[in-house]
Amino acid sequence: MENILESENYKIQKPEHWASQIDDNQLIDYIKESDFSNKQVEEGRDFCYFLDKIYYTSDTENSEYACVAYTLNEPGNLESASARDVVVEENETYIIHRISVLREGVLIDKISDTKIKVLDNENQSEGGVLSSSKKVNITIKDLRLYDVLITEDSRVKIFTDRDFLRKEFLKYVYITPNTYWAYGNYKFSFINDRKETIAYKKTFFRDDNGEVLKPEINYLKKGERFVIEKENYINSFDANREIAPYIDFATDRNWTDLSNYISPLYEEIYNKSSLKEFAPKLVEKLDAITDKDEQLQFAIDYVQNHIYYVYNADEMNGHKPQEPAITYENKQGDCKAKSVLLKVVLDYINIDSSVVLVNFNSDHYITHYLPSLLTFNHVIVKINYKDETYFIDATTRDEFGLIENRGFIYFLHYLEVKPNKQLEVRKPHKFSYYGINEKVDLTAQNQKGDLKLITTYKGNRANYMRKYFKNTNKREIIDSWNNFLFYTLNYSGDREGTDIRTIFNNAVIEIVNDDKKLNEFTIQYSASIDNPYFIDNQKNRFLMYFDRNVIKNNARDFMHKDIPFWHNFDNEKYEINLKTDQRIDTEEKFTIQESTINNPYFDFTSRKKVTKNSASIVVDFKPLVNLEIPSADFEKFRNDHHTIADSNFGIGIDIIEQGLLNRLKFNFKKRLK
Repeated sequence: MENILESENYKIQKPEHWASQIDDNQLIDYIKESDFSNKQVEEGRDFCYFLDKIYYTSDTENSEYACVAYTLNEPGNLESASARDVVVEENETYIIHRISVLREGVLIDKISDTKIKVLDNENQSEGGVLSSSKKVNITIKDLRLYDVLITEDSRVKIFTDRDFLRKEFLKYVYITPNTYWAYGNYKFSFINDRKETIAYKKTFFRDDNGEVLKPEINYLKKGERFVIEKENYINSFDANREIAPYIDFATDRNWTDLSNYISPLYEEIYNKSSLKEFAPKLVEKLDAITDKDEQLQFAIDYVQNHIYYVYNADEMNGHKPQEPAITYENKQGDCKAKSVLLKVVLDYINIDSSVVLVNFNSDHYITHYLPSLLTFNHVIVKINYKDETYFIDATTRDEFGLIENRGFIYFLHYLEVKPNKQLEVRKPHKFSYYGINEKVDLTAQNQKGDLKLITTYKGNRANYMRKYFKNTNKREIIDSWNNFLFYTLNYSGDREGTDIRTIFNNAVIEIVNDDKKLNEFTIQYSASIDNPYFIDNQKNRFLMYFDRNVIKNNARDFMHKDIPFWHNFDNEKYEINLKTDQRIDTEEKFTIQESTINNPYFDFTSRKKVTKNSASIVVDFKPLVNLEIPSADFEKFRNDHHTIADSNFGIGIDIIEQGLLNRLKFNFKKRLK
């Protein structure tokens, strides 16, 4: 045994009383080849002979135990087994019970060949993220291909006073195993040793035909356990199109119980001290602003940009919000602290607001989960102003605009921190402005092209583009636009492999307006092009501009069976003007084609104007967003996006070449239409 000196982060000892007690003879008996195991190995996969997994919860700890034996037939699995990291939280201990291999029928203890180091979890401690978690690095010498590796270990999390939510409430989601592994014997146990009843909900389990079964809710009282046990088991869900079956375990509560539990904790903090007492200079600045819109903007800007965001991973679910006076004095705090400070500031200027709990990452699942405060991982502020409801993330930085022009946060479900509240669902949203409003002018004369784009971004788009231009090299920005235009003008079809910088000459991009109140960011791009026409294999010339950003391929390609399509597009408007000194085909089908789509979830129009030497199109796209498209409506939604992709996202003009033969060819082609 090398460098194994036990620390507070790991130990080597026997399993706890609630875990399985397995001796060496039992281990060897469990590891038996069978027709099932041989079939998996023949298919080139590693095989798990057994997995015994237990989750144990009490009023003082949450712990997990696992005993597993699996083959090391694949070099990748051998490599990952030889060196791995286990991340442990504050007051959590990783306990090793057994590390062994079965090699040619002989069980060999590998504890003596194991090297253990405890490292700071540096990947989680940067950019305002504070984490006292550690990485337990485990390296096992002399593992060999075709060994069977046996590991038995536990993770024990003892509650401290800071973990009062975890003491009071349990939340654990059991997810069925990865579809790669086949198991000779698979067992999962959940043991409730808490005084409170635990509810568990089986979700996205399927029948023999692959259809999702109705969710099933049951209960575990103190001392009871839930067990899943299977033999010759492969999890068979479609990982690309289906949600893995899972079981949600949570202390039996409803949303009203939970809101009544959490709201007094926040109310106590709001009333600790007044803004005038702890932030007189801030109050002086607020009082000096007479316009209510600007006063509200200043309040949001101050908390977002002057209070540093510190995310303490260990405390996120574990303690009461920091007092606003402390947040203001220290100029830092986590999402709870910043949101509480913002609410106190808004209370001072008589703006109706409340703190709400959200989970952006798991928003879709919240209604599938059992009610639990531990479902949420973020806190933001809800503001009611001028008969509109807005949501502000106090941890965001570099956001601008009066409240109606600020970035929009996409999510559906939230719990307001007030008494007697239920889980709420936001209404769908229609933007009052265009996220992108772009005008394009391409003029071709004497085989030269002049191209100019003027683009105004607003809301989320303005915030993003402002950061992009601030943090990105100018040459890189121009190259990005050139690359986009290379495909938009269809030059990828006739000059693939050409250095794009030689196509777009004298390319310039500049910021022409940055309005911080309207949150509008306007840029202008210009370039000259020696040969502006796309030329096909028959030497026909075309002037084309098709912006593929208008096509929403994620809507057209969406195939998931269990998760509805999340609709979160911006309002967009494009005016594209093509002019040439050549005669064009004014009756060409796609040149004159227009479209009108009135889908329940978006309106789309394309309107054109064609003359003998020019063609223009105005594309207008207005979606209803922040909602999931119901499965019954999705095929029409998809097909309407296919319609947009059918040449309705830009414009092209066909040049009629001079000369008698070219005119005859054009007239012949016209008769064939």
